[in-house]
Amino acid sequence: MALEMNKWERRVDALLGVAASAILFALMLLTFADVLARYLFNHPLRGGFEVTELMLLVLIFAGLPLVSHADEHVTMDFIDRMIPQNAGRMLARVVHAVCAAVMFFMTWQVLVKAGKISSYGDTTDVLKIVIGPFVYFMAVMIVLAGLAHVFKVFFPGEARASQMTT
Repeated sequence: MALEMNKWERRVDALLGVAASAILFALMLLTFADVLARYLFNHPLRGGFEVTELMLLVLIFAGLPLVSHADEHVTMDFIDRMIPQNAGRMLARVVHAVCAAVMFFMTWQVLVKAGKISSYGDTTDVLKIVIGPFVYFMAVMIVLAGLAHVFKVFFPGEARASQMTT
C-alpha cells in the first residue's frame, strides 16, 4: 500500500513539477522577447505585462501543492529540540491539520471571489483575457495544498520525523 501511495505521490509531484517548469520557461521566454523588443525595436510586446502577471499567478499557485506535499514551507524548528520525539510527531500532525483548515478556508474565500469576478466578466485591460478561470485555478491549487496537508496528518512520512531527531 505504501509503495502504491509513493508511486501516486511521485506522479502528481512530477505532473505539477513539469507544469511549473514549463510555465517558468515560458515566462522566461516572454520576458526575454519583451526586453529584446523593447530595447532593439523600441516596441514592447503588447500585453506582455498582463501575461507575465497571469503566468506568475499560475506558477506560484501550481507550486503550492508541491511545497505542501514536500513539507518545504518555511518553518521554525527551535522548539523541536526541546520536546520529546513523539510529541514532535504529534505537533507536526496538529500543524498539518491547522494548515489544512486554513487552506480550506482560503479555498472557500477564493471561490466566493471567483464567483464574483466571473459574474462581472472581468478581463485584463489590454488583451481582454478573462480573469475568472485563473481565480478558479487558484482555488483548485489551494484545495490541493489543503488535501496534501490532510494527507500529512495521517501519513506524515519519514522526512519530517527524521528532522525532529536532529
